[in-house]
Amino acid sequence: MKPLNEMFDVTYGNKFDLNKMKVVDGASSGDWVNFVGRSSGNHGVSARVRPVAGAAPFEAGLITVALGGTKLLASFVQMRPFYTAQNVAVLRPQAKLSFAEKLFICLAIRHNRFRYSAFGREANRTLRTLLIPEPEEFPKWVQDQDTSVLETDFANVEEQPQAPMYTGGWKSFLLSDLFDIKKGKRLTKANMQPGPIPFISAIDSNNGLRQRVKVAPLHPANVITVNYNGNGVADAYFQREPFWASDDVNILYPKFSVDLPVALFICTIIRREKYRFSYGRKWGLERMKASAIKLPAVPNGQPDWNLTAICERSTPRVSAIVTGVFVRPSKFLCRMGFLCKAGISGGTQH
Repeated sequence: MKPLNEMFDVTYGNKFDLNKMKVVDGASSGDWVNFVGRSSGNHGVSARVRPVAGAAPFEAGLITVALGGTKLLASFVQMRPFYTAQNVAVLRPQAKLSFAEKLFICLAIRHNRFRYSAFGREANRTLRTLLIPEPEEFPKWVQDQDTSVLETDFANVEEQPQAPMYTGGWKSFLLSDLFDIKKGKRLTKANMQPGPIPFISAIDSNNGLRQRVKVAPLHPANVITVNYNGNGVADAYFQREPFWASDDVNILYPKFSVDLPVALFICTIIRREKYRFSYGRKWGLERMKASAIKLPAVPNGQPDWNLTAICERSTPRVSAIVTGVFVRPSKFLCRMGFLCKAGISGGTQH
């Protein structure tokens, strides 16, 4: 383990205020620079802004760290030149690091969040001395990861043209009309022996995959899992291989032909229902069967699967999923006008 300042030159950013910058919308042309704040979403990027005379942006490839706020120690590798807000540190490697190594360091920094508290003990004074693993201590899987999809497909997302806003009709559909909904089954720790089968639990990351176990799968590939309990309630994931799901998860078997783009579209719509549920109001099996979601519809009242497929295929991030990297496309759907036009506001970030 080494102090952070023995591996990086640590600076404290531009300390710009966004309300004093000239913000650029997504469709604007001309020069612009990413503005990195203390958010834990969207790579910490709060906006695009016009360049400031006399202020050179930080170069791409550096790490930003939020030093305060509710998302303290949110850390990201910036893919484009950027400015920073107040209380954002910038880490410049003293030695060459691969993209995968930088991502691992971001993860290591975030795991120190428990040491701090928002608006109390923040990281301004102690970030430099924070202990992180040295490259020789990194797990072997860090070097084995193929991060090319993150460096290419993700970096090029902003270069894609904006799709036209969809202004067609939407209709509510009962989940039980679209899916056969089944409940997962408890698997005791004694039976969680390492193996090849995905064990899907009610977590809010990693496509719901908690670990791989040595059991016979209970559910087939190409179905959707939805957490009805836990921190990830209403998080929905498309499962691409047979699996076992815990009893905190409901499994949606499509009554229609489903492919990856359509499944991801539906997962995004289901997540928009998150605000309706909590630890005290779970999304149990019977309640889920009686719940409805909004989907684009054709004149005869049936879901417009062709439209949802076109929508998702126009989303460059979908390609990342094929390589095993799970991402959430709701930000792009909202840019395209799908979610906002449908009146699906929900309580989730996008």
